[in-house]
Formats: sequence, structure tokens, C-alpha cells
Amino acid sequence: MKSSIHNHQVRLRAMEPEDLEFLYGIENDMELWDIGITNVPYSRYSLYNYISECKNDIYVDRQLRLIVTSEEGDCVGIADLVNFDPKHLRAELGIVIQKKYRGQGYGKAAVKALLRYAHEVIHLHQVYVVVGVANQLSISLFTKLGFVDSGILKDWLYSDDDWHAAKLLQFFYKKGTNCLAI
Repeated sequence: MKSSIHNHQVRLRAMEPEDLEFLYGIENDMELWDIGITNVPYSRYSLYNYISECKNDIYVDRQLRLIVTSEEGDCVGIADLVNFDPKHLRAELGIVIQKKYRGQGYGKAAVKALLRYAHEVIHLHQVYVVVGVANQLSISLFTKLGFVDSGILKDWLYSDDDWHAAKLLQFFYKKGTNCLAI
């Protein structure tokens, strides 16, 4: 993995076996299940196997999951590119920042670093996110970073015994774009 997946505030790095408990805590946080596709707990065994079998090659795994660390080396979250489509050069971006680190700019810094990497190394044409319409903080973050609103996905998310709409937001790389400005 290139060392260029960093900026002044965060470093994005491959998962290591030592990250097992950190990953276990995030994947089994039921508060996060409503914003993702997970709705069952993961065992340490299955997560250990995932970490050990992951190639960290988006073309092989069809995803790239990275640990977000602070400048001091603290694990603050996870950022990933999933649903990678090599023909159409797009992927879905996901990010989770632990509660105690939220509101400190780590999410914004991690998304910027991942967007730059996705363009300069993977050569993606677009990155997209699907965000529940009630999650105004995330919508605001992605909009400020240049994602455009591409519509509402009706009844897209199910939680609290009801269906909820989500926004599809897309980030398009233009030819000649200097992603260092992201």
C-alpha cells in the first residue's frame, strides 16, 4: 500500500491482526447497523479470518478497507471503498469514526485522503455514498467535499420498524482534476 494515503491529520492503513478488537467493536456496534448493511454480530473468528485472508487489492477483494489513525497513531475509525466496479471505475465509500473522535475533523480528513487515493492510484471515475436523509451531518460533510446530490432512494433503509429514504451523493473526477485540492 502506498504511503500516500495520509494528510496532515490522518493516516489510512491496511488492517493488521492487532486491529481485531477494534474491528470487532465497530462491526458489533448495533447503533451503526441502521446505516450499513450489517444486522448480525460478527465473531472474532470470522473477523480474524477476514483480516488474514484479505489481499488489500481492490481488484481481487472488490473492496478496500482501511484503518483510520490519528497523527499520534490512535485508531479513530474505518474507511472503505466497497462495491468496486472495475469496468465503470466507481466504488461506494463508507466511513465510521468512533464516537469519542467525532466532530474533530477526522472524518473529513479521512474522506479527503481516500478520495485522493481513489483517483491517483485506483483511477476511479466516481465515488458515491448512500446516506440516510436524517443524517444531516454526513450529508453536509460530503456536500462540502464536492459530492453532488443525485436523488432520493425511497424506502431504502429499514430501521425502527419503518422504511426511510436515503440520498445518493456522487463525487465525479474530471479530467485534469488536481486531487491535491480535495
